Order: sequence, then structure tokens, then C-alpha cells
Amino acid sequence: MTNPQTNIIQQSLLRWFRANARDLPWRRNRSPYAVWVSEIMLQQTQVATVVPYFNRFMKRFPTVEKLARAKQDTVLKHWEGLGYYSRGRNLHKAAKLIVSDYGGQLPDTLDELQKIPGIGRYTAGAIASIAFNKPAPILDGNVIRVLSRLFCIEGNPKDDATKKKLWELAETLVHTKHPGDFNEAMMELGAMVCTPQNPACLICPLQKHCCAMKTGRQAELPVKQKQAPLPHYTIVVGIVFKDDKILIDKRRQNALLGGLWEFPGGKKKKDESFKAAVAREVKEETGIDIEVGKRLCIVKHTYSHFKITLHAYLCDFASGTAKPLACDAVKWVTSNELKKYAFPAANIKIIEALNKIQP
Repeated sequence: MTNPQTNIIQQSLLRWFRANARDLPWRRNRSPYAVWVSEIMLQQTQVATVVPYFNRFMKRFPTVEKLARAKQDTVLKHWEGLGYYSRGRNLHKAAKLIVSDYGGQLPDTLDELQKIPGIGRYTAGAIASIAFNKPAPILDGNVIRVLSRLFCIEGNPKDDATKKKLWELAETLVHTKHPGDFNEAMMELGAMVCTPQNPACLICPLQKHCCAMKTGRQAELPVKQKQAPLPHYTIVVGIVFKDDKILIDKRRQNALLGGLWEFPGGKKKKDESFKAAVAREVKEETGIDIEVGKRLCIVKHTYSHFKITLHAYLCDFASGTAKPLACDAVKWVTSNELKKYAFPAANIKIIEALNKIQP
């Protein structure tokens, strides 16, 4: 790629972006803290979903110091529903590190940024370019799609050789004087014009330079990896009542959805009845014996790597003392107190079903 071609692509894209950029809250506040929070939230999550979460989060935690001082439960409650909860845990952990080791200021170099929990090469590049005006490249799903079509990249973007080539292209293209605007323009183009399906090629500012458009290969690129069917698990859950309180437990920090609260339960064994599975799982997780009653609801939910069908049963406490045997903590709470705790999406649906039968 020649320098004149690079310059034309840069200028065309920057002109388009300045005329068409969406008005997003993190674009009104370019502080390193705001840029960092927004970039973490935007990982694998659509902009429309992130906007209300970002606004609420920044209102509750307006500075890195306030985020560092907060309890993890409070942080995760404000993250509830956004998914990929390790992002929220890492954000909280990183805030403590930034306050203790960096004087409350995010570092401005790629190497130092990548020492912060939850910040990889892409996020470091985004923060460095947008918040600190450093000419650092970025490579997210949108940018991969734009580059793959623009230059007809034949390989699977998940392969190391192809990924290396894409990073090299991104580094070559990034604007030295306006790197933040250019990187945001690349992401915006992928989100709004160079979309996965039915890209709006006729209004694309780069259409004259796009190899995929010239050869009619927009639908073929980037090369897609064949996806294996997602495994499915049958999960049982016990909503255990003792007097006027309900038992909840906190998932272990290193587990999927770590740090969130849930109703005790787990996978049903192949030849096990649903009720026997509930009693066994509650016993293994919390050490108590229960009487399993009727089924409250069935919830279907899809995670990134598997699907579940969750069967929730109303149960009564029988004997024993609840202990965190396979979890980090246990609590007896009233039904009104459930809203204070951060729960996974599938458990929130159980709470909604529970509220319908509560007086």
C-alpha cells in the first residue's frame, strides 16, 4: 500500500466520520477514565446496549477513586444485565491498581496499559489513541471486517498469520495526527456501513478503494469459521424458603459469572429425577437438607459457548446450617431484598416468576 493511497483512505474516512459520527456519551467526555470504562463495556457488546449502562455507571462511579473504593457487589449490581461479568470484576480490580500504583491516573503507553487487568492489545490501542492521541492501532470485529473487505484478506481472522497481517495493516493506516478520530471512524464504519450483512457499499466513503466491492465479494469476507453446535445442559435450581427468607449464594470468583449471586443449583445427572437433582445440588452447594415442592418456571438461556434449560423449584428448608461449600458465601434474604444483589440473567427471570406468586 502506497503512502498516497494511505493518505486518501485516511482523509476520506476522517471527513465521513466528522460528518456522520453518532452522538455518544463517551465521545462527549474524552477523559482517560471515561474512555477506558466505555471501551471495556463495548467489548462484545452493541453500542445501543452500552449507552444506558455507561451513563448509570459514570453517575455512580464518576472517578477511578470512587470505583476503587466501591464494594464488588455494588460494581456488579451496576453491571447486571450487561454480560461478560469478568469485565466488571477486572474493571474494579484495575481501578484499585490504578489508584495504588499509578496515582489514580491511567498510564498512556501501550506497554503500561496492557499491565492493567482486562486491558489487552486492542483496548490499550483504543485508550492510547482516543484518550492520549497516541498513533496506536486497534483491531476489533468492526475493524477486522473493514480491513478484510478493503484489502480482500483471504485468511481466517482468527488464524495467527492473518491476524498479524491485519494488525500490520491497522498500524500502517492509523493517522499520526488524529489517531483517535481515525480509529473511531474505522469502528463506526464497520458498525454503520460495512455491516456483517447487507453492507451499505453505495454510501461508503471507501468504496472506490475497496477490493471486495470491486470483485463482488462483500458477503464472503471476512472469511468465516464454521461454528460447532453449542452444547446444551439441563440445570436445576432450588428457591429455598426458611420462614420468610430465601437462600442465595455467591458464585466463586474464578467461575463463570463469578461474584454474582444466584439460587443454589447445578447440572442434572442423566438418570436423575428433577426433584432429586435439586435436593442433591442444594446439599452439595450449601450443606442443608430441603423438601422439594412444585416447579416454579423453566428458563432457557444462551451463553457464548453453551445453552441451558433451567428448571426452578420451590423448596422448603428441612434441616442443617447453610454454609458456602461450593460457593463463596450464602445468605438468607427476604424477597424484597433480592433486588439489592446482582444476579445472572437466567436467575433474574426466576425472580420475575417468583414476584408473580408473592403476595
